[in-house]
Amino acid sequence: MITADDVRRVAMALPRTEEKIVRDRVTFRVGRIVYIGISPDETSMGFAFPKEERAALIAAEPEKFHMPRPSDERYNWVRVWLGAIDETEMRELVEDAWRMVVPKRLHSFLGR
Repeated sequence: MITADDVRRVAMALPRTEEKIVRDRVTFRVGRIVYIGISPDETSMGFAFPKEERAALIAAEPEKFHMPRPSDERYNWVRVWLGAIDETEMRELVEDAWRMVVPKRLHSFLGR
């Protein structure tokens, strides 16, 4: 199962990322914009994701992805069960979420 430490290792390798604890949740952000949040029990991860594509993602794999907390539904955000993804998928989700919050000139850092 993917752990918060696995997510931390990937996120902290990305430029401008900072880790902060907000209301008992580990978050990773660039400036003031959070792009990853880990639930306090470390069973799920919220991540930046286009709001207009969220319903399709959840409908395609409802055992894996789920809606954000009601207070976060207004944001470009979706959640995933950490036990339902592998290392490769976690890395893709974290890197894609990071891309949503950094200037485009930093996208080349990942080389894809």
